Amino acid sequence: MLRSTVLAGSALFALALSQPALADDAADAGGDKHHEQQSNDIVVTGVLQRTQADILSGTSVITGAELTRDMRPTIGDTLAHQAGVSSTSFGPNASRPILRGFQGERVRILTDGIGSFDVSNTSVDHAVAINPLTAERIEVLRGPAALLYGSSAIGGVVNVIDSRIPRHIPDEPVHIDGMVTYGSASDERSGSGKIEVPIGDKLVAHVDGSWTKTGDLDTGNYILTPALRAQAAASADPEIADLATLRGKLPNSSAKNWEVAGGLALITDNGNLGFSVNHIDNFYGVPIRYSLDPETEAEQVRLHMKQTRADLRAEINTSGGFIDSIRFRTGWADYQHQEIEDTGAVGTTFYNQSLESRLELIQSKTGGWEGAIGGQFMIRDFHVIGEEKFLPKNETQQFGLFTLQSLDLGKTRLEAGGRFEHSILSADADAQLGNDAFNRTFDTISLSAGASHEIAPGWRVGLNLARTERAPSAEELFARGNHAGTQAFELGNPDFNKERSLGLEATLRGKGDGYTVSLSAYGNRFNNYIYETLVDDAACQSVNGGAPLDFPCYQNFQAKAKYYGFEAEGSVKLAQLGQFSLNADGIADYVRATVTGSGPAPRIPPLRLLGGLELQGDRLSARGEVEHTFDQNRINPSETPTDGFTLVNASISVKPFAGNSQTSIVLSANNIFDVEARRHASFLKDYAPLAGRDIRITARFGI
Repeated sequence: MLRSTVLAGSALFALALSQPALADDAADAGGDKHHEQQSNDIVVTGVLQRTQADILSGTSVITGAELTRDMRPTIGDTLAHQAGVSSTSFGPNASRPILRGFQGERVRILTDGIGSFDVSNTSVDHAVAINPLTAERIEVLRGPAALLYGSSAIGGVVNVIDSRIPRHIPDEPVHIDGMVTYGSASDERSGSGKIEVPIGDKLVAHVDGSWTKTGDLDTGNYILTPALRAQAAASADPEIADLATLRGKLPNSSAKNWEVAGGLALITDNGNLGFSVNHIDNFYGVPIRYSLDPETEAEQVRLHMKQTRADLRAEINTSGGFIDSIRFRTGWADYQHQEIEDTGAVGTTFYNQSLESRLELIQSKTGGWEGAIGGQFMIRDFHVIGEEKFLPKNETQQFGLFTLQSLDLGKTRLEAGGRFEHSILSADADAQLGNDAFNRTFDTISLSAGASHEIAPGWRVGLNLARTERAPSAEELFARGNHAGTQAFELGNPDFNKERSLGLEATLRGKGDGYTVSLSAYGNRFNNYIYETLVDDAACQSVNGGAPLDFPCYQNFQAKAKYYGFEAEGSVKLAQLGQFSLNADGIADYVRATVTGSGPAPRIPPLRLLGGLELQGDRLSARGEVEHTFDQNRINPSETPTDGFTLVNASISVKPFAGNSQTSIVLSANNIFDVEARRHASFLKDYAPLAGRDIRITARFGI
């Protein structure tokens, strides 16, 4: 039934695209649109494409030279320099973005507007099935603007946009883009390339591929924290005592990754229709969480992840009436990964099949009024097999309806949005885990309303209020077993209620001759907030048949909670030195989170400041920056404090060929002074520091 519906919808789109344009001016507009590249200031994530200044919450757009300079093997590390963004940093190979202190189920990772279809939300040792090497731009939406993509996006959305389904017809017979990188800290060697070929005047074929290989990460410093080194040195066991001197290379952190994809698109003046298929293969190690107990052996695990994915995108420009355009997006993926022990045996295998479809009806702009309505469907079948299985076989279905309406009154802009979501979560009875079958149904409603006002030319102040609801995830409801990735026996609660929050965000944005400023302050109050905390083993033993646990017991609870914080970023032109401009930029971000009855929420990033000076020219640019992350001593009883650190980075970018802006060479030195750095949000921070000094060279070309 579902396959027939998708095929029928595709046929209707193809039929509509085959019709001639209704007017010459419409055809001209459509042709221009398909050949233009998106501006860095335009945010395409969301039902309405708007400038960053018009969005009533924090946003980031990373593309071009900035994306090339910051590119890393994982999405989390690639985005770590953006305001309000941190990273889970579970070693160098599994690093998921953290937005405003939220991670896991409260942040959605998308590729071209559709979910990543992996299990990275299930555990921090599971990598995101999106390769940053294939990205043309990455957009980050924080706050209420992200809720149109699902109730699980309360922290925000990261949308990785590629060209696998082409959006425009190349001007040349064959268009080629490529990039190669070497990074010294992990002996990283990576390369990616894409080819686009126009077939006639309306079809475009696309092929791309990427390959990455890294060795163990060089941290430049001690592997364990001072507290753990002191504990190890005091041990009578010589093998444990030796851990006190372990430094330099981070054991079991190497990786190999490759991906290949192909796509085809029909592009006309009336819209476009295209599809793509890709396969990713990722084999990587998880840094060892060393045991300081002679009776407990530390695990050394490698993960082998594979995903095959198919996507379809279509858009029709209706050329008049109440609806200006119709957009359809659907994707399907078959995912699995194996957790391989140091003996070579497969301990646990994760299987996940997902389908997500999204339909948007974009209204014609009438005066200052514009908007969109749409629907979304998602189904996820998740299954774990093996000795460390901690979830029964489960299925999640979600059906969503949403709208966003905007009214421009000149100096004042008003905006309102809403989303209704129906979720069905079910789990099979499982003798291994000792649970009965479960079935839960949730109806959630999320609403937002906001306004912005121009207080001076180029300056706008905004306020946005959001009431949100989120259905618990399958992991929060049904977990009841040992989970090696987080070194915890995880216990969910199938009786959880909906999570509710009330959020307020205020923004101030300004720009003028040579400067830009963006400030955001936000707060959220939660009811039935779902969190995990360390408890006495008895709670987990009761569902484990009374048997001893392999790991400490972490149980999910619901309580009230508060999150609040701010983000600030800005840039200013300091001087014009001949053909070069000297610019300064900076960001600051902070979040504070408290769970009633439990204290500070765990793994919350501390205050961070980052400032840079950049000399910019048409073909040569140079940059130096300093990032300081403060101590985090406001901690949950289940975690340890984290020392602050200061990183100094520098880079130089050259475009060697006049008239070819697509070809560049970037040389960068990161963590120049080889500082020991650990991210507080990481489960592995006490065992896996960040990279030490890393000299990187990246060559990007386009012809």
